[in-house]
Amino acid sequence: MSDEILVNVTPQETRVAVVENGLLQEVYIERTCKRGLVGNIYQGKVSRVLPGMQAAFIDIGLERTAFLHVSDIQLPEGFISESDHENGGAKPEVAIESLLHDGQKVMVQVFKDPLGSKGARLTMQISMPSRYLVFMPAMKHIGISQRIEDEAERQRLRAILEAGMGDEGGGFIARTAAEGVDEAEILEDMGFLRKLWASVERPEQMAKPQDTMVLYEDLPLVLRMLRDFPVEQIDKIRIDSREAYQRALEFVTQLIPELAPRTEHYPGERPIFDLYSVEDEIQKALERTVQLKSGGHLCIDQTEAMTTIDVNTGAFVGHRNLEETIFKTNLEAAQAIARQLKLRNLGGIIIIDFIDMGEEEHKRQVLKALEKGLESDRARNFICDVSPLGLVEMTRKRTRESLGQILCEPCSVCNGTGSTKTRETVCYEIFRELMREARQFDATKFLVLASQEVVDLLLDEESTSIAELEEFIGKPIQLQVETLYTQEQFDVVLM
Repeated sequence: MSDEILVNVTPQETRVAVVENGLLQEVYIERTCKRGLVGNIYQGKVSRVLPGMQAAFIDIGLERTAFLHVSDIQLPEGFISESDHENGGAKPEVAIESLLHDGQKVMVQVFKDPLGSKGARLTMQISMPSRYLVFMPAMKHIGISQRIEDEAERQRLRAILEAGMGDEGGGFIARTAAEGVDEAEILEDMGFLRKLWASVERPEQMAKPQDTMVLYEDLPLVLRMLRDFPVEQIDKIRIDSREAYQRALEFVTQLIPELAPRTEHYPGERPIFDLYSVEDEIQKALERTVQLKSGGHLCIDQTEAMTTIDVNTGAFVGHRNLEETIFKTNLEAAQAIARQLKLRNLGGIIIIDFIDMGEEEHKRQVLKALEKGLESDRARNFICDVSPLGLVEMTRKRTRESLGQILCEPCSVCNGTGSTKTRETVCYEIFRELMREARQFDATKFLVLASQEVVDLLLDEESTSIAELEEFIGKPIQLQVETLYTQEQFDVVLM
């Protein structure tokens, strides 16, 4: 498998597209005015401790306070809770009020960006990644990526890390990219991370009087992608900005020299995202319906609680029998769903309603196709078996906003519900409001302000109703169009 990475840079935003065999798989967007926060380290101030939730809200200088759970707090060395003795030495359940108090300054790191109405998620267990390693300043621990399966290589890396740690504090995890890397390069990475951490926790920096400040910001989007993406999967990197290309080239030359020959500047007049119809694919990824080649389709609905995906045969009628038609549609849908989850960056709980299948072997193959499609997904996911109701439940780790949340906002008319009241419903609401006003106030006449569509209905199909209401309340009713009103808006004015 070889991927091509296309980078589109403008002063306002940077967009990165991952294309596999000519088909868009992933899109990353970082806007200058709203950069992602994951990996950033802050000095924050405890604004509120919530003992009932075992959590605290931390002010780190953002619009919304961030959330810190007790499980993400680094316990002080030698800390003993009151329940330690009762638990017989078992891991204690620590009360958060014994660790934090209002107004306290703390060093925290963002591990989840703000999502929807929720603030950022924080941890006090700081970690700093480099090309080959992850450094954890507060932990004396050595770990090896689970994706490195060769036991001899795991032992080699562990020995290198143990030798490099010496008496200095902190722990390290060898990332997948460290497999087969020379000892000198890994030791150099360790030294780099220690220096980086020393610059973050400088005493003079921590002594500054302000309550909140940024101590460390992660790399910009393009450099993060180059650092984290598996080198062996990258066939070519094309960047349409000469300045961004020069910066990327310097970065890979210094840290990932094998990528330097594959990194190139794209000077073409045709926009880089038009090369593989990336712009068209992004637009399609914002739509509710996804068309399948067979004629079937998916309906994807994203809510705050979960994402639901419904599979339909649509225009596909098959060639043999119903069971075969359903199986082929579900098989194609499984592959399409895996791609859509990555492309739209859908996370959290996901419920997939495949078309009901009678044969157990067909269910197994569809599930296997979904798992295979998600093998290359860099976000951790977990898939359950088909439930008794014929649903597939799965979770996918969510660390940043979905494509739809980045590029779209709730409709100002329907407030994100996807529907509005009909003209008839609004007309009958107006009638009830007129009756209410006529009983409460002594007016000479009433003026109804409403949208063009509602006024047209009142003057046409409901004209008899208006006349009968005028006679009943004994007051004239005047209608006036307000062009800025939505279909649901209206006002009844006493005159």
